[in-house]
Amino acid sequence: MNPDLQQLQPYPFERLRALFADLKPPTGLPPIDLSIGEPKHPTPPLVRAALVQALDGLSVYPATVGSTALREAIAAWIGRRFGAPVDPATQVLPVNGTREALFALAQAVVDRTRPARVVLPNPFYQIYEGAALLAGARPLYLSTVPEDGFRMPFERLTASEWAQVQLVYVCSPGNPTGRVLRLDEWQLLFELSARHGFIVAADECYSEIYFDEKQPPLGSLQAARLLGLHDYARLVSFGSLSKRSNVPGLRSGYVAGDARILRQFLLYRTYHGNAMSPPVQAASIAAWNDEAHVRENRRLYAEKFAYATPYVAQRLPTEQPQAGFYLWARTPGDDTEYARDLYARRHVTVLPGSFLAREVDGLNPGRGFVRIALVAGFSDVMEAAQRIASLD
Repeated sequence: MNPDLQQLQPYPFERLRALFADLKPPTGLPPIDLSIGEPKHPTPPLVRAALVQALDGLSVYPATVGSTALREAIAAWIGRRFGAPVDPATQVLPVNGTREALFALAQAVVDRTRPARVVLPNPFYQIYEGAALLAGARPLYLSTVPEDGFRMPFERLTASEWAQVQLVYVCSPGNPTGRVLRLDEWQLLFELSARHGFIVAADECYSEIYFDEKQPPLGSLQAARLLGLHDYARLVSFGSLSKRSNVPGLRSGYVAGDARILRQFLLYRTYHGNAMSPPVQAASIAAWNDEAHVRENRRLYAEKFAYATPYVAQRLPTEQPQAGFYLWARTPGDDTEYARDLYARRHVTVLPGSFLAREVDGLNPGRGFVRIALVAGFSDVMEAAQRIASLD
């Protein structure tokens, strides 16, 4: 067996099940699970229809590179959304959800013949850590804390540490904080990348859930264009339909950016065997070509945040994020004990923040927080917020 597997830590939801194993919540209250970032809004009819109409495609082996029509639809959307032209032939690859692509990128780009470090935000999406470890690299955790506005403190790494960095994962809007990187932060990261030669992997799966239609979150490709980096050197951006279009089961997303990196990534993926099913490609084209359902999706989230945030803030200091669908809320004491108490007394499940982070210099930056995913329907979110407010 690969010895690196022994370095992997249990996934947060495995730890959550163990945390609740001895608890018996009140049977008179129906369960409300706000722990997992799984969209619950209805799948758009146009996506369903396109999927069904393309079922004959199941008789065809799909190409790893995807169809020309799908790459063109993704490239056109990136151009409309971010004002960042990309060549559908060389700068776009469809992927089966960003989860597997974020993992696979590290396996493709990390050079095991020399010391390799991978930079992660902390707290973080655990796939980043597993990807680094199984690529033979050592993670470097940059803790994001409220005292610093939840920014990634790139300046904390020394020149000798940067010299070993081969890959930097960035999540913007962030999971769990919802923070969006500013243009000056992208500029610093791109300058560091040019100086040290590492690749930037920008996870932007929450980019389409925001609260002001006139101010969508800044994207990495957009930032690169604004800063004159028209070839997107050493930058790859990851986008997904899961949150944008409420199709987590479709497993459809893209990687876009540096053509040189994508050429090698395609080679890796050809051997890896992850080609998108033709019916899924057809449904994805329909989704990328339509914005009406995405605006409606944002309206539903905005409605839930407007209601739930004041209720939750009565007990847990929190505020509406810049983007995304999480509340990152402070707990009155230990986050795991709070999550147990809320489940045992109010039958509401939230995720302890400490499960999403690693201890660095004696501090786990997720400790003392819980992540509350406002993904359920309005009535469930409303009921959960009231239960949280009632827990003394």
